[in-house]
Amino acid sequence: MVTALTTTRRRNGMPYGLVVRFTARDAAAAAAFDQLAAETLEEIKADEPGTLVYVSHVPVGEPTTRVIYELYEDRDAFLRHEEQPHVKRFLAEREQYLTNTEVTFLDEVAGKRPASSQER
Repeated sequence: MVTALTTTRRRNGMPYGLVVRFTARDAAAAAAFDQLAAETLEEIKADEPGTLVYVSHVPVGEPTTRVIYELYEDRDAFLRHEEQPHVKRFLAEREQYLTNTEVTFLDEVAGKRPASSQER
């Protein structure tokens, strides 16, 4: 979810990132969430050139927690991502598996990332 504060913090043309931490109800819910995320990722890979990184992680020692790191070419790419049918499905269906969701929007300071379609 994008708020007025987060949308004004980023200028277009700058990389836009976020980390989302999900807590599943139990191991079965975590497995179902993983399947939903994998299906969504296939669509992201096929249809979203502005999505530079979209990776799901399991924190060590936290088997029912998932952390997804997302990096977009810019805020517009993120907004296009949010409007995709596969993302809307993910957002709607994920709630049945979860007890908590925490979103952290990220301002880039420095780093190494995959080359985008535009030179920076």
